[in-house]
Amino acid sequence: MTNQQLAERLQPIFEHFHKNPEISWNEVETTAYLVRFLRQQGLEPHTFDNMTGLYVDIGKGTPKVGFRTDIDALWQEVDGAFQANHSCGHDGHMTVALGAVLLLKELEPTLPGAVRILFQPAEEKAQGAKAFVDQGVIDPLQFLFGTHVRPLIELEDGTYAPALHHGAAKLFTGEIHGAEAHGARPEQGANAIEAAAALIDGLKRIWISPAESASIKMTQIQAGGTSTNIIPGSAAFSIDARAQTNETMDALTAGFEKAVKAVSTLYDVSIDYKVDAHIAAAQVDDTAKSIMKQAIIDVAGEENCVPEVITPGGEDFHFYTYSKPQLQTTMLGLGCGVTPGLHHPKMTFNRKRLPTGAEIITRALVLALQQTKKEAIQNDSI
Repeated sequence: MTNQQLAERLQPIFEHFHKNPEISWNEVETTAYLVRFLRQQGLEPHTFDNMTGLYVDIGKGTPKVGFRTDIDALWQEVDGAFQANHSCGHDGHMTVALGAVLLLKELEPTLPGAVRILFQPAEEKAQGAKAFVDQGVIDPLQFLFGTHVRPLIELEDGTYAPALHHGAAKLFTGEIHGAEAHGARPEQGANAIEAAAALIDGLKRIWISPAESASIKMTQIQAGGTSTNIIPGSAAFSIDARAQTNETMDALTAGFEKAVKAVSTLYDVSIDYKVDAHIAAAQVDDTAKSIMKQAIIDVAGEENCVPEVITPGGEDFHFYTYSKPQLQTTMLGLGCGVTPGLHHPKMTFNRKRLPTGAEIITRALVLALQQTKKEAIQNDSI
């Protein structure tokens, strides 16, 4: 299949995904569409009884190589109304995945093994990868690839990067429990607002090496009612933590826990919190990156293969390696002119790059299959 023929096949597929976004854990129709499409190609997709999403295997034997796409959309305000919206490019990622399915079906008789394609829900909530890990979806895999469309500030349109180094993120929510009192008798209360302010100050005193990129800050605080003469005894807060590496995130988390303990003691309050989301930083495998680089060169030419990208954003994909360190992973950076930027309600990108993305991913999967076969032969000879 030529690039033009693939583009013609993929255009209506993208239009369907783009016009029918569904938010995390509600990707019911998206899952049904994917199942129908895959069955039309003679494949047997595997769905789940308790959640959306699916996976499908192409080729013979136990799959050692996989590709994951995310399938959910964001919930955001567009033209004054809140709605599901594909402003992160997952409609494009699914299109790339189905393009790879079409190409792999053509190659199936000659594939040196099986490939697993994962259609993962709830990436935007940083919950889908964990759910797939819990389901055992990645257990047989040695290599796992992903992709993400990139903004112009990171990649020029028509260029491709063999790795994306996303950062780590943790989102905490918590409550401060003090004691209410009359404004004239503050000594009888424990002011939750003052405790929250002290916690904010404590976050500023978490020292990280200047060589490491990191931040931790309070992003929400609710306390007090309509009366101005009551010292509030309770407050709710949210904390956003970001770090370029998992080790730095561990340091931020330890600092946050220390600040909570200190403020609780100093202000005589109790502070309860939980981690609402944890996004692991990228742990790019050199062999996987080398395979992706070769795939880019084979498909798009060496002149369009650019260095790997370091980005402060987070991606649920990296939880796979976080949970299974021996898994060899990397993500293709798809330079397709994303503008004004990811998560902007009017985000657009050059859809003509999607067929090329599908070809690159397909080539990477084939190269990885060849690598696993080569390693198996070497191990047998030892």
